[in-house]
Amino acid sequence: MKKRGFEIVKGYEDKGINLPVRKTLNSAAYDIEAASDTIVPKFEPGIKPTLIPTGLKAYCEEDECFILLNRSSGPKKGLVMANSIGLVDADYYGNESNDGHFYFQYFNFGKEDLLIKKGEAIGQVLFMKFLTVDHDIAGGKRKGGFGSTDL
Repeated sequence: MKKRGFEIVKGYEDKGINLPVRKTLNSAAYDIEAASDTIVPKFEPGIKPTLIPTGLKAYCEEDECFILLNRSSGPKKGLVMANSIGLVDADYYGNESNDGHFYFQYFNFGKEDLLIKKGEAIGQVLFMKFLTVDHDIAGGKRKGGFGSTDL
């Protein structure tokens, strides 16, 4: 029985996507690579964050989620995650809108546009258990992908 892991999303099967790995025995998170070359423009007021595709989806148990984190070297390059961290629920996996494809959202506070190359490490994923409160009444079902819990 599968507990948690990564798979390549539909449409990226032949794109040379590497499944994430931890780099050391005591690493908490899995390093994630960019699925394609992406330019992250330098920040200007009003600019929207750049979505960097990963070509991946992740599965986990119902009482788990995974968190998208910046790499420690990201801010050195000017990269700051638009939402500080990304929290992805277990039911995002395989959703009908995008098959569970997760992206990293970045702003670039560097002095010039930044080219992220395919295969370059862009972030990390950390799997975590979560707790619920007494008398929790959640019962809705996910109907889509990115931003779909804003019912």
